[in-house]
Amino acid sequence: MTRTIHCVKLDAPAEGLAFPPFPGPLGERIFNNISKPVWQQWLGHQTILINEYKLSLLEPEAKKFLETEMKKFLFSE
Repeated sequence: MTRTIHCVKLDAPAEGLAFPPFPGPLGERIFNNISKPVWQQWLGHQTILINEYKLSLLEPEAKKFLETEMKKFLFSE
């Protein structure tokens, strides 16, 4: 059964995620406010960033960069 949320990115009701995609409070914020289609858009954008900047996800700086970009993309921060 799908759940419907009000997606802050789309500013409209949309299908919500099945579970928080990220740990901690940020994951809960995404789960409660970001739709499944927007999360899929982010995953595609994240792949572009990883390739463009040649990021290694083993490096803490790369993870921090992606988290900042994720907040910008999802919440316009």
